[in-house]
Amino acid sequence: MANVEPLARWLVDKNEDGSRLDRALIRRCGEGRKGLIMRLIRKGNVRVDGKRAQPSTRLVAGNEIYLPASLREPEEAKTMGSGLVWRRGQDKKCAKQALTPYMTIYEDAQLLVVDKPAGAVVHGGSGYTSGLIEQIKLVRGLPDLRLAHRLDRDTSGCLLLVKELAALRAVAASFRDHEAEKSYFAWVMGWMEDQAGRMRSHLSKGVVRGGERMVVDAGDGKEAVTDFQLVLRTEIAGLRLSLVALMPHHGRTHQLRVQLAQEGHAIAGDGKYGTADDLRAFRAIGGKGMALHAWRLRLRHPDTGLLLDFRAPWPKRWRWVHQEA
Repeated sequence: MANVEPLARWLVDKNEDGSRLDRALIRRCGEGRKGLIMRLIRKGNVRVDGKRAQPSTRLVAGNEIYLPASLREPEEAKTMGSGLVWRRGQDKKCAKQALTPYMTIYEDAQLLVVDKPAGAVVHGGSGYTSGLIEQIKLVRGLPDLRLAHRLDRDTSGCLLLVKELAALRAVAASFRDHEAEKSYFAWVMGWMEDQAGRMRSHLSKGVVRGGERMVVDAGDGKEAVTDFQLVLRTEIAGLRLSLVALMPHHGRTHQLRVQLAQEGHAIAGDGKYGTADDLRAFRAIGGKGMALHAWRLRLRHPDTGLLLDFRAPWPKRWRWVHQEA
């Protein structure tokens, strides 16, 4: 490695001590390069202290990692004056319509909680050069910022980001042990009869239907449990809707969307798991996007142990609710 240029070397610091090689590189180089990172490691193009390594190799502070040319600079977000990020193939005019600035709900030396706008991807990948976390890293100068969890592109509300790896591990443990609590509001199609209940399923992702990847309830899937509470029923221009509070015990991909659709009450505006007729009816009353909002997040601070309770305000895009029936 004597002739390798300095940018090709990454010296592992204490924040990544004990981390898996693949996850550490994804955090450093960006989610949008996940596939590339995995391929390069498996081909032996990423070396730890001069030796080939596996994706699961645990790093130790002081390890020197050789990065091939394609990984030598962190993935930069393409930004405009407002700090917005756009999708591959989009022009800047489209980008301005696609994303809006985020609002900070809470921030300290370890945590950052933002109100993610609907339509914003949380990280790069799946056709997006970058997402909200890349934007914040670049604009705020926080290169080590990490996602504690994810929200779908069309879901708005509380999104937790962590500034230090030790804090991330503590937060991840609280989610895994069901000590942290997330609550959502969703407008669903039709009038729900049950006032409260629990939805159970075993979710498996990667199933293709008509060329589109879906998540389905399958016997070999991962357990997913969600409690729900009916808040109100309303009717707007002949369209019956129910507002439901949701408390998931797990964080499976598309968990709430799949379970509500199974109950016969798909989330309003959900073009993947709802029907085309439902989507047209929702748009006819002025509905935009998908009516799912991450309203509340409760967890203990990873350093002080104090109980934190964050709430994201009622989305402006739900103004259609105030129309007269």
